[in-house]
Amino acid sequence: MNKTRVLIGSPIHQKPNVLREFLNSLLRLNIEQIELDFHLIDDNDDEESSRLLQEFKSKGEHIFIQSSGFNDVYIRNDTTHYWNSDLVWKVANFKNLMINRAQTLNYDYLFLIDSDLILHPDTLRHLIGTNKDIISEVFWTQWQPDTMFQPQVWMHDEYNQWEILPGEKLQPEEINRRFHEFIAKLRNPGIYEVGGLGACTLISQHAIKAGVSYNQIRNISYWGEDRHFCIRAAALGIPLFVDTHYPALHLYRDSDLNKVEDFIRETTWVKAESAPPPIEENSNEAAAAPITKKRPKLTLTMVVKNESGRFLRQVLEEHRKYIDEAVIIDDGSTDNTAAVCLEALEGIPVRLVHNTESKFSNEIELRKQQWEEVLKTNPEWILSLDADEIFEASFAENIDSLLYADGVDLFCFRLYDLWNANHYREDTYWRSHLNYRPFLLRYKEDFNYVWNESPQHCGRFPENIFELSHQLSNLRLKHLGWSKAEFRLEKYLRYMLLDPDGKFGWKEQYMSILDEQPHLIPWVE
Repeated sequence: MNKTRVLIGSPIHQKPNVLREFLNSLLRLNIEQIELDFHLIDDNDDEESSRLLQEFKSKGEHIFIQSSGFNDVYIRNDTTHYWNSDLVWKVANFKNLMINRAQTLNYDYLFLIDSDLILHPDTLRHLIGTNKDIISEVFWTQWQPDTMFQPQVWMHDEYNQWEILPGEKLQPEEINRRFHEFIAKLRNPGIYEVGGLGACTLISQHAIKAGVSYNQIRNISYWGEDRHFCIRAAALGIPLFVDTHYPALHLYRDSDLNKVEDFIRETTWVKAESAPPPIEENSNEAAAAPITKKRPKLTLTMVVKNESGRFLRQVLEEHRKYIDEAVIIDDGSTDNTAAVCLEALEGIPVRLVHNTESKFSNEIELRKQQWEEVLKTNPEWILSLDADEIFEASFAENIDSLLYADGVDLFCFRLYDLWNANHYREDTYWRSHLNYRPFLLRYKEDFNYVWNESPQHCGRFPENIFELSHQLSNLRLKHLGWSKAEFRLEKYLRYMLLDPDGKFGWKEQYMSILDEQPHLIPWVE
């Protein structure tokens, strides 16, 4: 089979300790069926960094290192990086040199990457496999200390990270909602079209021949050469994409070097014997094969009562695909609900607590009991669901990316009220899927959890959990409890018994449960 010819290009003005990790990351790339060459521009003012580049060059004839001829000062510290206009357009010219080399030598792809990134070994092969003309692999950065992590991609203008239609006027609250929705979407593995990208970008031969470049567009004042590249690409009709399957590690600060070892352990593939050894600081011996980091424990918790004839078995058989243990309160069941739980979760540790009398009429007491039982298992992540709630099928494939998320302690999801097997309800009274609710929480021992002491609708988690760092997820949750007429009637009667005046809920919604012609929308996985 013909190999895909790829030129990796990187302008390098870097500290030695960061550059060493970057170069070793390139050596770890999986290049099966790839013919890989390098065009690296040495713009360093540190002799040790230049020496590292020469050592890297000695590993093969396919590595071209070009001196920049400059001796500029680039100031960076643990707070931020300081760029000026001359530095920006100097780097733009470097990147254009690489584009020209890729075109002249007829490479299939040019992969431009900044020298402070550490790649997952499968990044390059995966990006090629997407068949996109321009696509970046995502990475996340705290641009200022003690702020949230943000991706290097955006939707429009200089760095606006939310969806907006031409001419659309948004209030600050709506911008904030859309911003968090965008961030949550990129936390899920996928390929998404964006308006701007950079720093870790694969560019096809087709895009290069179409005329992409980093030249300045004179009538646009946006800061940074990547903006001008992206605007020109869009004007040429070339869409821009970001991939989020293999996020890179950004060594934006010296302190980020502490993350490298764990990143390698989580991502390094077993290299072939012929792979070149890494560049070591004080040793010529290759490092030992890394050990994969243990996945955080996921504890499912539920309150159940007389659920054996409903959806319990169905949802538990789906949940068992990704949970590590379960804590279940059997709140006074008179059927074989407990037996169904143990059968469906056979082989998985289950803490099953029986209440001889139901506590649901005073829900806060029940939820506190549930919480205390979960804490007895020393949980890491807690997934709180009802016996009629089930995630869409893709959740099982994507849950690990949530559990491994750095700096996020709470994930919120949309809950869709299914009115039959294939449709969900949406009207004035049934719009829960338009909001995000907390279902997945990382337990923190040093956090003071406070409950809403309401006897009904008190919440599954303590009410102050939004003080923790939180994100939205586009993975969807199906609520099956309304999907059969007989179950809807039971729920209606129960709500009218426990809350006839709508003191703890919405009486009009209670009344609408029995509507004969509700507005339904097809559910599509």
